[in-house]
Amino acid sequence: MGVGSVAVVVVVAVMGIIRLAPSNPGVWDVPIANRVEAGLGPCADQVEVLVNGARSACIVPGQPADVLAKLGAIADAYPRTTVLAGIPADGRITWISRSKVMGFPDYITAEAVAVSGGTQLDVYARQRFGSLDLGVNAARLKLWLGQM
Repeated sequence: MGVGSVAVVVVVAVMGIIRLAPSNPGVWDVPIANRVEAGLGPCADQVEVLVNGARSACIVPGQPADVLAKLGAIADAYPRTTVLAGIPADGRITWISRSKVMGFPDYITAEAVAVSGGTQLDVYARQRFGSLDLGVNAARLKLWLGQM
C-alpha cells in the first residue's frame, strides 16, 4: 500500500469517526452557562463571536414556547440540521448542524424565558471538533436570528 493509499484510508477513517461519533444530549442539551444580559436591537445584531462558536441574547415579543417554535422552524429549514433534544414547551432546544463536506457537528442550544416586555432568547452555538470556529457559528446565528 502506497503513501497515497494510506492517506486516503486515514482521511476516510477520520470522516467516519466525525460522522458516526454519538451526540449525547446529556452533554450538549444543557442549560446555557453564564447567561448574558440581553442587548437592545435586533437579535442578529447581538451575536458575539467566541473562539469555539458564538452566542447571542436578545428580547423578542411573544411567549417563550412560541419564540422557540419560530426559531425551530428556521432551524428545520436549514440544511443538515436536526433536533438533538428538547421541544418549545421545555424552554430549551438543541440542534446539530453538520458541515457539508466533512460532516463536522456544531451544536446550537436556544433557551427562552419570559421577561418584562416579552421573551429573552439566549442562543449558544459551538463546535465539537477542532479549536477554531472560523466564524461559521456566528454566521449561522446571524442568519437564523435575522429571520426572527
